[in-house]
Amino acid sequence: MKVSLLTFMLCSICVTASATTPPKPLADTIYVGGEIITVNDAAPTSEAIAVKNGRILAVGSESELMKLRDKNTRVVDLEGKTMIPGFIDAHGHVFNTGIQALSANLLAAPDGAVNDIASLQEELKSWAAKPENSKHGIILGFGYDDSQLKEQRHPTRQELDEVSKDLPVLIIHQSGHLATLNTKALELAGLTAQSTDPDGGKIRRESDGATPNGVLEETAFFGTLLPMFAKLSAKENEVIFRAGIDLYASFGYTTAQEGRASTSAVKTMYDLAQREKLPIDVAAYPDIQVAQDVISPPYYSAEYSNGFRVAGAKLNLDGSPQGKTAWLTEPYLVPPVGQEKGYKGYPSMSDEKAAELIELAHTNGWQLLTHVNGDAAIDQLLNGIEASEKKHGVPDRGFVAIHAQTARKDQVERFKRLGVFPSFFPMHTFYWGDWHMNSVLGKARAENISPTGWARDLGMIYTSHHDSPVALPNSMRVYSATVNRVSRTGHVLGPKQRVSALDGLKAQTLWAATQYKEEQNKGSLEVGKLADFTILSANPLTAKPETLADIKVLETIKEDQTVYSSDHKVAAGSCISSTRCQAIAATAMISAGLLHHSH
Repeated sequence: MKVSLLTFMLCSICVTASATTPPKPLADTIYVGGEIITVNDAAPTSEAIAVKNGRILAVGSESELMKLRDKNTRVVDLEGKTMIPGFIDAHGHVFNTGIQALSANLLAAPDGAVNDIASLQEELKSWAAKPENSKHGIILGFGYDDSQLKEQRHPTRQELDEVSKDLPVLIIHQSGHLATLNTKALELAGLTAQSTDPDGGKIRRESDGATPNGVLEETAFFGTLLPMFAKLSAKENEVIFRAGIDLYASFGYTTAQEGRASTSAVKTMYDLAQREKLPIDVAAYPDIQVAQDVISPPYYSAEYSNGFRVAGAKLNLDGSPQGKTAWLTEPYLVPPVGQEKGYKGYPSMSDEKAAELIELAHTNGWQLLTHVNGDAAIDQLLNGIEASEKKHGVPDRGFVAIHAQTARKDQVERFKRLGVFPSFFPMHTFYWGDWHMNSVLGKARAENISPTGWARDLGMIYTSHHDSPVALPNSMRVYSATVNRVSRTGHVLGPKQRVSALDGLKAQTLWAATQYKEEQNKGSLEVGKLADFTILSANPLTAKPETLADIKVLETIKEDQTVYSSDHKVAAGSCISSTRCQAIAATAMISAGLLHHSH
């Protein structure tokens, strides 16, 4: 059969066209019917989002995206709710947050009910009386804060003895940098009048100047606590990790961080991710001093393996401003008990040691997250970076200054010059703003804590974080504090440091992805990026700024799969629904650790 030249030419054109413009794949899911904030300046909002294989297939009008639908496509009606990119945890401790979830809640209002020492004692007694907690040989509490207690001081060991004289009682300060132990716990930990203060820490004493009063600061506390967790079984570690993931997911986080991981915690997280895909992504930063063995393959990687990777290292150079252990260049307004006027806190290590560890990260190409609250510690970090650069040049290392609470304006300028990424902690303006003004720093310095405004004036980007379990991983509280900077009593702490609602959102989404060097996959709703979404009860860009903290996370979606729903109580790690993640295992392991630890 002969084929005409015209027919041949037309068929050739058809073949060529179909070869060069294949049909667009059909969507697995299309989200419509809500307010969609893309955090993409080129197209800030959208009517619809189409998803294929866990990634965003298309962003645009509902009418256009509905053309990507077939009988197998799921169409989700947002019913007027607001969709944003999944929140990204710029700095927190998802593993340690599991401990918070399993302990007695000693937080003050609005996150708890402990506002004086009497209510603290009652909360501990109530927790210890529960069947799942009563048989494990320890009473454990988390989140007390002397600045929020009516008495404006730490509990004493004798006051914890009133909870129990027979069982060890250990309560962790909300800062995570101090703890108070009762007499039995001090005895089991081997702390006596003859015990000496470790480097970078203090054992607070009674009026005789020798007997421990129960309060342990920094390395004195860590030296008691960390050996406990080194003794945990893999199952016990897993219980804690799942509890942390659950809590994070309930606040809309699709990427979490373990910002000072131990070797055992890394191995637990990695091993779980080898057995099953984690509900949300987790990036770990092992302690550079004690966990270098896991800052290497297969743990250390630029890519997630089933939702987990070691992303770099963590260095700690000082303590907590609200706990008055951060290292400042100017004295604390009111020195802590036992310290004289002129007290400025103290470093975690010498300048030489800090420089050595910074150079170690630099030469290995590790992203280094460094805890620096006081401006003296920030100087130590920046000086160490400059010294290392003189030897090794300026690699694309992505070093991050964590907290940078009391950064001076000249230090923010140095951040920009050295390419150091600041991750600020504006939640302090709400939780401890009044304490900073009246006891820690005084009004002038307190006005400029977490100076996001200075960073924006310099054209810099930054991130905002919660440092959970220091505070609950409450994404909207982080957002509100970053934008509003209003203290518990209603004082606006540093109006010039306030930022826009859009900047506040970027600090927990797109800019956080940039901090991780994951902006090609996360942080905004653009074609090709992961389908990581958070569904909110209201639009944060149009809501009154003072209502931001009241906006609710209704659903958390990771790669098109719901991992948390306020309606259906979907729990990311199936942990919230199983008796607080088998608190039996968690408390038993801590008891075992304390009972076998000695100084």
